[in-house]
Amino acid sequence: MAGQLKEVRNRIKSVQSTQQITKAMKMVSAAKLRRAQDAILQMRPYAKKLQEMLSNIVSNVEGDLSLKLAEERPVGKALLIVITSDRGLCGAYNSNLIKLAKQTIAEKYKVQYKKGNVAIWNIGKKGFESLTKAGYKTNDSFKDIFLHLSFENVQSAAKASMVAFENKEFDAVEIIFSEFKNAATQRFICEQFLPVPKVPKKQGQKKADFIFEPDKEQLIAELMPKILNTQLYKAVLDANASEHGARMTAMDKASENANELLKTLRISYNRARQAAITTELTEIVSGAAALKG
Repeated sequence: MAGQLKEVRNRIKSVQSTQQITKAMKMVSAAKLRRAQDAILQMRPYAKKLQEMLSNIVSNVEGDLSLKLAEERPVGKALLIVITSDRGLCGAYNSNLIKLAKQTIAEKYKVQYKKGNVAIWNIGKKGFESLTKAGYKTNDSFKDIFLHLSFENVQSAAKASMVAFENKEFDAVEIIFSEFKNAATQRFICEQFLPVPKVPKKQGQKKADFIFEPDKEQLIAELMPKILNTQLYKAVLDANASEHGARMTAMDKASENANELLKTLRISYNRARQAAITTELTEIVSGAAALKG
C-alpha cells in the first residue's frame, strides 16, 4: 500500500512539472503571437493589392512583350516550396502541412513525381526532416530562414525560384503554407507562385487600359520580381503567426488535460490513503481485541 501511495505521489509531481512547462510555453507563444500577428495583419493588405495589380497587368498585357515569369507551359518539372516550423509541440500544424504537400504531389503531380521531376524546397526544419525521411527530393538551402526571419532572407529563396523558372528548371512553382486566421484557426493552402496567375476574364468584361510610366518593358521587369518577393514573404509571415497560434492553443489544451489528470490522480491518492488508514485501524482494533482476549 505504501508503494502504491508513493507511485501516485510521483505521478502527481511529474504531471505538475509538465503543467508548469506547458503554461510557460503558452505564455511565450502568446507573446510571440502578438508580434507575428501584427506583422502579418500590416503586410496582408499591401501584399494582396500588389498581387491583384500584378495579375491584372499579366492578364491584360498583349503583343510581343516577353513575360518570362508568366509564361505558361506544359508542366514537366514542378517545385513545391513547403513552409513548416522549426520546432514541434504545436499540435497537428506541421503534420497537416506535410499531409497537404504529399496530397498535392499525389493528385496534381503524380506523373512528374514518378519520373523524379518533383522537387521540394523547405522553409522550416520539421518539413525538411519529415519529407526527406519519406523519400522526397528535398533541398535544405532555405530551411533555416526562421532562425533569422527577414525580408532579405526570404527574398533569396524567391529569387532562386524565379531564376530556376526562367531557366526552365521548373515549369510550375507552388507554395504550401498555413494562412493565419486567428490563434485557434489556420487554413492550410497550396498557392500558385509561378507562372504568375492571371485574373480570369468575365464575359463581356472590357480589357483594362493601363498607362505605363516609364515604358512597359522596364516597369514590368522591375515590378514583377519585387511583387513576387513580397508574396513569398507574406506567406512566411502567415506561417510564422500560424505556428505561434497553433502552439499557444496546443499548450493551453495540454494544461487543461494536465488539470484533469491531476484531479483523477488526487482522487486515486486519497482513496489509497483512506484504504491504508482503514487497514491500519483494523489492525490496531484487531490487536487490541486479541490482547483483551
